[in-house]
Amino acid sequence: MIYCEKDDYYICKNNKKLYASSTINRKSKTGYKSKITCYTCEDCSNCEYKKNCIKGNNSKIPIEERTKKLQVSKLFHKKRKENLERITTPEGRKLRMNRSIQAEGAFAQVKQNMQFKRFLSRGNQKCTF
Repeated sequence: MIYCEKDDYYICKNNKKLYASSTINRKSKTGYKSKITCYTCEDCSNCEYKKNCIKGNNSKIPIEERTKKLQVSKLFHKKRKENLERITTPEGRKLRMNRSIQAEGAFAQVKQNMQFKRFLSRGNQKCTF
């Protein structure tokens, strides 16, 4: 979906607008707090893309009566965009390349020289020496 940052709405495949209807404050099992913005379509009646767009076949409400709802974490998208920009810079590419070489080399040594085919460690106690 296309996002219009200026007016804070999404545009679906049928050129209908999804406006922000509410915000939800969530707390995960690990204690991370996130702010989720809920967007609802203005009108989904007679939409040809409705069956592919709206998910959840176990709903008691028939698909003809449902409207598209979207939940988005704006902070998550902002951080993802920043990280993508960071890792696609020349310095980021260099760091990713070096990391892959270093990590793979260590595992290759353990697997080849020590004839270790599979790591069967689960939990912190088995991982410490």
